[in-house]
Amino acid sequence: MKKTVLTLIVALSTAGFIGLYVYDPGSPAPEPAAPAAAPPNIFEALEAPPSAQAVRTVDGSAETDKYGTVQVQLVVSENRISEIRLLQQPEPGRGAEAVKALQQATLTAQSAAIDTVSGATMTSESYLKSLQAALDAR
Repeated sequence: MKKTVLTLIVALSTAGFIGLYVYDPGSPAPEPAAPAAAPPNIFEALEAPPSAQAVRTVDGSAETDKYGTVQVQLVVSENRISEIRLLQQPEPGRGAEAVKALQQATLTAQSAAIDTVSGATMTSESYLKSLQAALDAR
């Protein structure tokens, strides 16, 4: 009986010491955040005439596959893609139709993170390469 009680006391004491050893009182209090910058004045943008707002064009690379060459030109207004023009386009057919769908998807996504068009994979890949080159250049 004495052995059992002594074993129990040693086990509980060890568990208590392990609990104290592992205990983390927490990290120090975080430093206060720096004051936020003043929000932009939205009225300044409204007062600027439309001609003063930056509208620029950016050309993508010319990408050629066995169905033709694709080269896009982005019209960027206020850091958004507002129009996609084709400087060079594939031969009429499935690829040319696919490019129309790709242009619409690009305007919606505002990036090159769009799906290729089934049945026009090579043209889609050429379009995406040209688009990514234009996005990188802007």
